[in-house]
Amino acid sequence: MAKSMKSLKALVFLLLFLPMVNAAAQDGEAYDGFVIPIHGEIDRALTVFLRRNIKEAEQEKVRFIIFDIDTFGGRVDSALQIATLIGAVQGARTIAFVPAAPESTGVSWSAGALIAFSCSSIYMAPATSMGAAAPVYQGAEGMEMAPEKVVSALRTQMAALAEKNGYPKAVALAMVDMDIELFEVFIDGELTIASADDLPELERKAGEEDKKIEKGRIICKSGKLLTLTAGEMEKYGLSSATVSDLAALYKLLQIEEQRVFEAAPSMPDRLVALITGSLVSGLLMIIGLAALYMEVTSPGFGIPGTIAIISFTILFAGGALLGTVGSLELLLFLTGIILLVVEIFLIPGFGVIGISGILLMVISLLYSRIDFVWPEFDWQWDLLYESILFVGLSLLLSLFCIALLARFLPHLSPFKKLVLAAVQDPGQGFTVQEAGAETRWLGRRGTAITVLRPVGKAEIDDQVIDVETQGEYLESGCSVEVVQVDGNRIVVKGC
Repeated sequence: MAKSMKSLKALVFLLLFLPMVNAAAQDGEAYDGFVIPIHGEIDRALTVFLRRNIKEAEQEKVRFIIFDIDTFGGRVDSALQIATLIGAVQGARTIAFVPAAPESTGVSWSAGALIAFSCSSIYMAPATSMGAAAPVYQGAEGMEMAPEKVVSALRTQMAALAEKNGYPKAVALAMVDMDIELFEVFIDGELTIASADDLPELERKAGEEDKKIEKGRIICKSGKLLTLTAGEMEKYGLSSATVSDLAALYKLLQIEEQRVFEAAPSMPDRLVALITGSLVSGLLMIIGLAALYMEVTSPGFGIPGTIAIISFTILFAGGALLGTVGSLELLLFLTGIILLVVEIFLIPGFGVIGISGILLMVISLLYSRIDFVWPEFDWQWDLLYESILFVGLSLLLSLFCIALLARFLPHLSPFKKLVLAAVQDPGQGFTVQEAGAETRWLGRRGTAITVLRPVGKAEIDDQVIDVETQGEYLESGCSVEVVQVDGNRIVVKGC
C-alpha cells in the first residue's frame, strides 16, 4: 500500500509539474525570428493578440518580427493601433509578408496595406497583391467611400509611414486617394514613380542637374485606387523581394527555421475574440441590464444580482483587454448603480438622482466600446454613432426582456412556488375591510405622525392607520386628507 501511494504521488507530481518544466525549457530557447499572423478581418481582438505577441517577441530579443498578412481589411481604428504598435518596435527588424498558401486569399488590402507600410521591409509571394487602402463604410446603398476628412487623415498616415520606412510616398498616397494619378518616370534611365503633382518639381530638378527625364506609362489613372501585384511591388521598390513561402523568406534572411517561433491564436485569444464580438457583448449587456433591474426592484440579494455581476464583469473585462475600459468607465458605472439604488430605496418618487444614475450607466457602457473621450476625426465620429446605436438597441431589447419576464416568469413551473396563488373570495366570507369603510375614511383629515415617503402612519379621527401618498414626500406633523380608498390601501395628500 505504501509503495502504491508513493507511485501515485510521483505520477501526480509529473502530471502537475511536467508542463511547467516543458514551458521553462521552451522559454530557455533563443529565437532569431517571431512570426505573427494577421489573418481575416482587422478588429479589436486582433489588436490584443498582436500587442501580446509583439511584447513576447521583444522580450525574446529576436532579430526579426515577421507579420504574416492575409486580409481584406477591417476597422480603421484597429489598423491604426496595430500600425502604431509595429512602428514602436525596438531592437528587431519588422517585416511584412503576404503569403500565397492554398488556405490564404493572397491579398493585403485596405487596412492590411496600412499595416504592411508600417513595417521596415515588405516581402510578397508570387500571385499576391497589395493596395486599395481607402476607407469605406456601409451605407444605405452598400459600401461607400468615406468622407474627405477621413480619407485625408488616412492619406497623411500612409504617407508618414512610407516616408519613415523608405517607400515611395506617391504609391502610398495613390493606394488611399483615388484622385491621384501615378506615372512611371525615368531620370537618366533610372525608374522612379511620381504623381501628376510631383512631375513639375521633378522636371525642374532634372533640368538643374542636366539630367534627362522621360515620362513613362500611367500606373494608376485618376478615379481609381492603386493595387499592385507582387511583381509590381518589387519593380517599383516597395517590396524587397518576391519569395515563394515563409521557408524561402527564412533562407533569404539567413535564419534557421527551427529558430523561428510561429505564434498562433490560443484559447484565451479565441475567448477574447468571442466575448468582445458584437453578438456576445450585446447579449451580455441585455442580460446584465435586465438582471440588474430585477435585482434592484426585489428585496434582498439573489440570483438576478449574481447574473448581473457576472455579465457586467465579463463585459468590462473584455473591454479592458481591448484597452477601451479603464477606471473612468468602471467608476461611472458603479456611481450610476449607487445613485439608482439610493433613488429607489431612500428617496420618494423618481427624479434627478435616479435619472442621473441611469445616464451615468449608459455613458459608461457607451465609452466601454471606444478608446477616445471626444472624437477628433470623422472615423471616430462614426465609431461613436455606432456605439450609441449598439447601446441604445441593447437598452430597448433589455426593456423588452424585462416586460417578457414580468409577464411570463411567474407562470413558469419553477417559479410558481415563489408566488402566492391562493385567492380569498369574498363570496366565501373573506373581506379586506368593513362595509362602509371607504365612505368612512374618504375626505377625512388628520395628521401624519411619521414621515410619509410615501408610506407611513397618520392619525385620523383619533385612530392611527397606515397610509400612503401619491408619490409626495410629507414630513411628520403635516396635515393630510384622504383622497382615495382601495381595499386596505388608504391614499392621502398634504393639505
